[in-house]
This record gives sequence, C-alpha cells and structure tokens, in this order.
Amino acid sequence: MSLSAPRTAIAAPWYRQRWPWILIAIPAASVLAGMLMLYLALSTWDGLVVDDYYRQGKAIHQVIARSARAAELGLAADLSVTAERVSVRLGASDPASLPDLLVVSITHPTRGGHDQKLRLRGRDGVYDGEVAPLTAGRWKIQLEDGLESWRLNDEISVPTSADVRIRPYGS
Repeated sequence: MSLSAPRTAIAAPWYRQRWPWILIAIPAASVLAGMLMLYLALSTWDGLVVDDYYRQGKAIHQVIARSARAAELGLAADLSVTAERVSVRLGASDPASLPDLLVVSITHPTRGGHDQKLRLRGRDGVYDGEVAPLTAGRWKIQLEDGLESWRLNDEISVPTSADVRIRPYGS
C-alpha cells in the first residue's frame, strides 16, 4: 500500500461561485428599479396637479352657487350615453327656463386626454349629439347652460350605467 499525498480541492475563483452573484444581484436590482422610477417621474406629465390651488379653492364657492341655482330652477336631467351618441332630456320647474344650448362635459378622473366637451343644441329640453367612444371605467358628467349660470353633475360607469338621472347636488 502506498501512501500518497492527500488531495486538496482547488477552489474555483469567486466570480465562478453562485452566492456572490446572488448577493450582488439584490442591490443591483434596487439600483435599476430606482433608475427606472426616476426616468418615469421625469418623462411623464402629471396632469392632475394644479399650480394655482389657492385660486381654485376660492372658486369652489362659485361652483356651489351654480349647483344652488340649478336647484332653484328645479332642474333634473336624464342622460343616456351609447357607443357614439349622448342624449339628454332636461326638465325644469319652468320649461321656459330651459336653454337652447347645453354644454356637456365628459371627463375622466385620471386621463385628461380623453375628456370631451360637447355643445348640444336642443328644443323643449331634448338635446342629442355625437360623442367619441368612451373607454370602460368611471366618467364625470357635467351639464351646464351656455352662460355657465347653473350646473348639474354626476358620474357614470361605462358600460354598466350609461343611463343616469342627474339632479342638483347629486340628490
């Protein structure tokens, strides 16, 4: 029996080991995610932020007064939105106070580029017009006369609640 020298295992260099790369990957992924978030923050526009919030805060009183004026006139509207048309049947305590021109604003809470403002001519409280197709989701609807002396507003969910009754203060 011959005695031989013990065999020594030759360790592979560190860069050929698995664990150092796993440990390096965790902070590297965090740095890459941070750089991606910085890019998104700088390259996209947040259309919901208002620069002059103080003036808009003061204007809320005018908005409330317009809803109060709609209540005084006894206004109520039945709104129907289909794929390409919007129809409004507007009623009032005094039918003579119904406007010839109705402004319908359809706004998306988060996507300003999809907003639409329609100027509908009508007679006897019936207004009808074309609308660009609305994507599925929640939409804010505002009805007002051409002089912006009153307003009615509510929300619809497309496609589930495309027919809605709108009253002052959403009552």
